[in-house]
Amino acid sequence: MTKQMMDLRALVEKSADADLLREMIGFAAERLMDLEVGAKTGADYGEKSVERLAQRNGYRDRDWQTRAGSVELRIPRLRTGSYFPSFLEPRRAAEKALTAVIQEAYVHGVSTRSMDNLVQAMGGTGISKSQVSRLCEEIDERVDAFLTRPIEGEWPYLWIDATYLKVRQGGRTVSVAVTIAVGVNTDGRREVLGMAIGASEAEPFWTEFLRDLVRRGLGGVKLVISDAHEGIKAATARVLSTTWQRCRVHFQRNALAHAGKNSRRVVSAFIATAFAQPDHGSAKTQWRLVADQMRGKLPKLATLMDTAEEDVLAYMTFPQQHRAKLHSTNPSERLNGEIKRRTDVVGIFPNEASIRRLVGAILMEQTEEWTVQRGRYMTLETLAPSAMISLSASLPRRATDQLGPPECARPATSRTTRWDAIGTVPRTVS
Repeated sequence: MTKQMMDLRALVEKSADADLLREMIGFAAERLMDLEVGAKTGADYGEKSVERLAQRNGYRDRDWQTRAGSVELRIPRLRTGSYFPSFLEPRRAAEKALTAVIQEAYVHGVSTRSMDNLVQAMGGTGISKSQVSRLCEEIDERVDAFLTRPIEGEWPYLWIDATYLKVRQGGRTVSVAVTIAVGVNTDGRREVLGMAIGASEAEPFWTEFLRDLVRRGLGGVKLVISDAHEGIKAATARVLSTTWQRCRVHFQRNALAHAGKNSRRVVSAFIATAFAQPDHGSAKTQWRLVADQMRGKLPKLATLMDTAEEDVLAYMTFPQQHRAKLHSTNPSERLNGEIKRRTDVVGIFPNEASIRRLVGAILMEQTEEWTVQRGRYMTLETLAPSAMISLSASLPRRATDQLGPPECARPATSRTTRWDAIGTVPRTVS
């Protein structure tokens, strides 16, 4: 004890006033750690004792931020077991909370510079890019568990879409496709079922993506909704052997590209008359009627309608209560928009692993929000075999077959609409 008092007296006499408090805090912390380690090991430093429980094994350095400034600590290490100073335990809890804040900020698309400012505002000394990456690697375990979890039950409806993000590869900046699958189960609940990253949207990529979902347990799929892509269509037929729905919204954009600027409003109204039909058969009849009316002045549009008929109207074979949500990829489009919003601040990702980490965390968060929602996305009690219209009962493709005129309402017109812009108005009967 006399030597300890002499050390403290020497410290007071030699230290400058500005550093005195910080040095005294360091001295007190060092003595406290010696006492704690002595109690933990059963003997003081250098003491030979039969009651010793563990040996010391050097020190590890750590900066302790205090109100008096930064204090350099040398925390003793043990050969067996571990030791952490008791006076730093509250600080450890604060650091865990700060780590959680950093991870949350990362998932919400906050840039590294903004996170550095955030840490300083919370009383820290700032954070570097490498520290952000190291802390966010803890997210990987949760994301991997989410993206590889077993898929249980049946999922009648499946939306598939892709968005493109930029990443550095081999010294170049390239765009990669981030594919997302969203499903609705028989309880009417939505979940993100999977995600994959690929260089392109070729058929082999889609095939492997769907096979991975099947390996994890995906089953009971009755309809796959996506944008027009031959790779998706072929992979759906090969892996899932189910019906494919071409996004109606994307089709209308493609169709209007074949119409003149002044005719687009009229063309859109003509095509909408098919979507307004009460059932699949009358929708197909009206579709053919519209295509034939277009054939004279807009032959390319008519040909597009001929080839896309089955795929665009596939959703009409399903219960009417579900059709508003089955005809397009709007559910996945909104999710892609959220991904774009949060990834815009990143700009160019350093590698694909960082894309998987951030996008996977966003998808996990979205699925959790859907899970706790009180209302269901769909009511699937009506999704029974008796309620489904068999595709084999589909009507013939051509309007010249022996079919009667469809029953539909004439499209509403405004005073400024020129119905003769592209030809005769499609005939309908009441």
